[in-house]
Amino acid sequence: MWSYILKRLLLMIPTLLGILIITFAVIQFVPGGPVEQMVSQLQGGVQAGGGEGPAAGGPEGYRGRQGVDAKRVEEIRKLYGFDRPAHERFVQMLGRFARFDLGRSFFHNKDVWALIREKLPVSISLGLWTFLLVYLISIPLGIAKAVRAGTAFDTTTTFVVLLGYSIPAFVMGVVLLVLFAGGSFVQWFPLRGITSVNWDDLPLPARIVDYFWHITLPVTAMVLGGFAVITILTKNSVLEEIRKHYVLTARAKGVAERDVLWRHVFRNAMIPIMTGFPAAFVGIFFTGSLLIETLFSLDGLGLLSYESVIRRDYPVVLGSLYLFTLIGLVTTLLRDLSYVWVDPRVKFFD
Repeated sequence: MWSYILKRLLLMIPTLLGILIITFAVIQFVPGGPVEQMVSQLQGGVQAGGGEGPAAGGPEGYRGRQGVDAKRVEEIRKLYGFDRPAHERFVQMLGRFARFDLGRSFFHNKDVWALIREKLPVSISLGLWTFLLVYLISIPLGIAKAVRAGTAFDTTTTFVVLLGYSIPAFVMGVVLLVLFAGGSFVQWFPLRGITSVNWDDLPLPARIVDYFWHITLPVTAMVLGGFAVITILTKNSVLEEIRKHYVLTARAKGVAERDVLWRHVFRNAMIPIMTGFPAAFVGIFFTGSLLIETLFSLDGLGLLSYESVIRRDYPVVLGSLYLFTLIGLVTTLLRDLSYVWVDPRVKFFD
């Protein structure tokens, strides 16, 4: 077992290195880098890459440096480290990442770690509650659908689940805002933010109420489209177990139907669901939802990643990519190991 874990850990190194090499190489050819962004700001124009003005691209090519002294441009290049060859910058970046130093943001003037910590509360709020609600709804609903397979309940809930799955989360968010946040109907929930402005001055019970009052709509929008896959997977897994011979044997021996379902079927049917917990948790927890965060004005990791790409804030782009890729690789290993922990019959290694 330990040899298998060691092999998987060693394989993470070339995988992580390959992802960083590809991303770093692509970045070198993207126009409108941080130097051009800063020059454009000095010119008083718009940011590079869009709109009208001296920074915009045109038939004559990129013109973001026109009108600025060449010496000043060279100072900016040195400030951002672009005066050195690309391979030197890449090796230096790898050295920092090996020490878990993600660098410093060009535009926020903060450590990338500090930026990620600032945005984590929003991602934790959206990810944690979405994860809990999705599984708390999906597993009981999937079991109920399997037990009542073919009935009107099964057909109706399938229609509702697939309807929710077919509507994108941001569309559901718009509908919820219109209906319940002061659109054309009622204003029961706030339009933006994860807490009120005076949250720090509120007593603890009021803080808790205010927090849940703010996250109700964004979490609802994410949950409504998120539990369809788990529900259908749970239903099919339970149905597969119910049809196996050991269930028929247990019933023939006179075991109560409730005991057959919860002591035998449930335990085996939950194996594929439980082994997906690590990946699902990390995926919902860290990925974030750019459109939901933008729609409800929530400053989370999704919005940070998007703004970093637009502004060519390469330390944030590469640092967050490194961190999330590493977490994803470790999660994949935990998922594979969980198969063995949940079901000892599964063997991935000698």
